[in-house]
Amino acid sequence: MANLNYPSLLETNNYVRNLSDTTYWLCITRTVQESKLFPMSPYMLLSYLNSFYRLPTQLREIDAITPAEELGDRAREVSLKVNTVNGAWGMPTFYLLGREMLMNWGLIRPTDAVDDVVDVLDFSRRFNLAYHRNDGHLTNKEFGDRSQFLPERTVQVFDADLHGVTPGDRLHTAATKLIAQLSQFAFLAHCECRIGLHNSGPYNFGNDRQMIVRDFFDLTEGDYPWLDGIATRLPFNNLTIPIVFKDTNFHLMDDWASFEAEPSYNASNIVAIGMYSSDALTDGYVPVGMDNADTLADTMEQYREILNEATTDLWKRIASWSREQMIDAGALVYSSVGKDFAHLAGTYRQDDWLQLDERVQRFKPLMNDEYGRDHLGEMVGLLGLPHQSANEYTMARYSSLNRNMINGIPYSVLTDDDYAPTVGDHFAGSSSLPVKTGLWTTSAGRIDIDDYNARARGFTPAVLDGAHRYHDEEWVKWHHGSAQADELYRLTQRGSRNLEGRGSALSRADLTGLGDPKGDDHADR
Repeated sequence: MANLNYPSLLETNNYVRNLSDTTYWLCITRTVQESKLFPMSPYMLLSYLNSFYRLPTQLREIDAITPAEELGDRAREVSLKVNTVNGAWGMPTFYLLGREMLMNWGLIRPTDAVDDVVDVLDFSRRFNLAYHRNDGHLTNKEFGDRSQFLPERTVQVFDADLHGVTPGDRLHTAATKLIAQLSQFAFLAHCECRIGLHNSGPYNFGNDRQMIVRDFFDLTEGDYPWLDGIATRLPFNNLTIPIVFKDTNFHLMDDWASFEAEPSYNASNIVAIGMYSSDALTDGYVPVGMDNADTLADTMEQYREILNEATTDLWKRIASWSREQMIDAGALVYSSVGKDFAHLAGTYRQDDWLQLDERVQRFKPLMNDEYGRDHLGEMVGLLGLPHQSANEYTMARYSSLNRNMINGIPYSVLTDDDYAPTVGDHFAGSSSLPVKTGLWTTSAGRIDIDDYNARARGFTPAVLDGAHRYHDEEWVKWHHGSAQADELYRLTQRGSRNLEGRGSALSRADLTGLGDPKGDDHADR
């Protein structure tokens, strides 16, 4: 449980305001999706409540086995669903919005659940600092809306191994079609929200070229029961597609993993592409179809065919759902954004993450479309809830109003014990959705959850074993070419088509000519 003291509360309230300001900016400036199929506002509100009641207990168990900062180190090395939009921003924000709802209804006071709030935000803050270790920031917003968490050794492998393309060639066509199909399927599988998609970068490839990394998660059988039997011919649950663009500046990569570019994203400017997979059991990125351009095109065409069929199958399944099932599925997608922390720690239990708490179920009768829309709009857009007001002299960061989306903890808890420290650790819940019966798709094959947890508990990536964990980019700057640095880089270079065994002394210019040509003037990178 939380160690309540003045410094810990100062840090907690600072982080609360950081998330409040960032979330307000995201809500008023980014594209907000609506669905003609799913009741999104009701399911979002219920997800916030589910997070509030369950997340503190879930994170305490995880943190006791694998500390949050170690999880941040793990997430920094590969693409996992605990990323910018989910683990870094979504998980703590959804939790805090559940708290805001209950305070607005008068069901809790700002001092209640103080131990829970401090613990959740302490976990999140430590994770974020480790996850963003290479760029030295807490959030993408703090970094000027950039997301550059990958180490040089990983980016070098991408740089050397990605296959060059030109508009209209087979690989370029296969890649653009697969990305479109992946986006459509991931959007549907996640109840028409962006949680299954992630983008990061940009990384400077020189000569007016930048790389962004696009990730797609939960593509076949795994945690979501509605994906049982869907896309089972797909051998991987997650896919990562690094893409190099020419003459395109990605000037914004925000905490929702949305991007803006000048000129705008245009497939005709793609000059290189690749495909990888990773999960809680992989030691780095696993190349997928990367032997040569033809093999990659074959693989991408095959995966697109599988996902095209899977999209139709999933549409048919969802079309048979009741409104309550759609609400439950959406709420569980949102409230389970931190579930990959449990997979990394080997503590995942299906009912803990994919059920709505009985304390949440009591609010369902409120959640018609009109109430959901209006309450959500007041809370995150208009900031119109009475308790969101501050004193009349204050001006918030982005709105200049005397209102804040998310409220802090009164420091009076340090001298006054008139509060409930926690919501408790007893879980009872249910779901209107069918019970999960399928296996989990992992890099180790399709396995049951007990096997998955056991494998995860016994696994440490080689690049994070022993002293390697603390050999960061600053250390490499002073030790490149040393035996220790070479060993670290060679671990990441395993399986690389062009860099295996090359070590740590390479610069970007040294990679010229190692792989396929990547557009005009590639040699000048």
